[in-house]
Amino acid sequence: MHSPNSLGKAAVGRAGKGLFLVACLAILGGCGYNPVYQTTGVVLTGYSESEATPYVMQMSDADMACRLGEGLDPLVYSFNRVTDAPDTTGSLLQLLAANCSEQEAWEQELRYLRANFQGDVPEAKDARIQAKRWYGLTASRRLEAFHRAMRAYEYDPSDANAECPFLYEDQDELTFLLGVLTGLQAITNDTGSGGQAGVPKDIAPQAERAAQCVDNEKWGGIPNAIRANVWLLIPDTRPAMSPDPWELLENSSELGVKAGFRASMALEAVAAETQGRQDVIKDVIARFAASEKTIKKSEDYRLVDEIGSAVILHVSDKYWSAEYGYRTPRTHFGKMSPDSASDADVMDLDDLL
Repeated sequence: MHSPNSLGKAAVGRAGKGLFLVACLAILGGCGYNPVYQTTGVVLTGYSESEATPYVMQMSDADMACRLGEGLDPLVYSFNRVTDAPDTTGSLLQLLAANCSEQEAWEQELRYLRANFQGDVPEAKDARIQAKRWYGLTASRRLEAFHRAMRAYEYDPSDANAECPFLYEDQDELTFLLGVLTGLQAITNDTGSGGQAGVPKDIAPQAERAAQCVDNEKWGGIPNAIRANVWLLIPDTRPAMSPDPWELLENSSELGVKAGFRASMALEAVAAETQGRQDVIKDVIARFAASEKTIKKSEDYRLVDEIGSAVILHVSDKYWSAEYGYRTPRTHFGKMSPDSASDADVMDLDDLL
């Protein structure tokens, strides 16, 4: 039999161990550690990369995709508090969220152009202010998407001698490439906002270098379209003996049609807008409309084509709003004017119906 003394000592020992265990759990809990959260984060990140991302890339509803980015990013990326930051998925979610805020900026741009057409100065001024705010948010989101994509593949874009990252699969290549593209877009968006996001301009030459890490033809001319845009923005970055940027952009657009996703054509239109090339704008919109009859859209990257289509349509809508006070009529996409005055009246009635 145990003596009362020995039983007391054993009880004290067990109590001490219990208190130690409770203290450890309290400390871990204070640090935010929870094995369930950690496991959930790993599972959710893995699912997002292996299943959700490919599914989203196949979507034909760009608006729904951008809402998905806005809704899921806070949830998915919050798991960086308990596990490794899900930068791969996080980059794409920020990219999608940026498309949402950019659409809001586009609507304000069109409101400005309609108000300007009608001579409504206060309405035009208010729309311009709103557009700048939305472009500022878009620039911030795209800058974050750029940083996440670079971290995901451990690539330092500021290092002029950085080696290209090892990209295991096509999805890695696309995620990295889109991250590079969003970095360049962030600069343009920040310019439209009046510099509200403070996006560093040196991202442009960084994007030009990083774009060379993926195959141009395989990805529908997007890498070279990025490079051509940078050369037009910063002529000093253009290598000696390189092709004319406008020729490179047109060639990239042709590759985009062949690949089944016309993001390069959208980049050509954006470059033309930035440089004030109305001739190129009219030409690229006409070529895009004509390609609808011949293109075989990629099933795997349908969303990339849909976003490119949205960019082209917005460029067209801006022209029509400035010239005629309304958006591009459905039956006149690819054209830059109504066939006749009476035809314009019919088109307006069609749009109402």
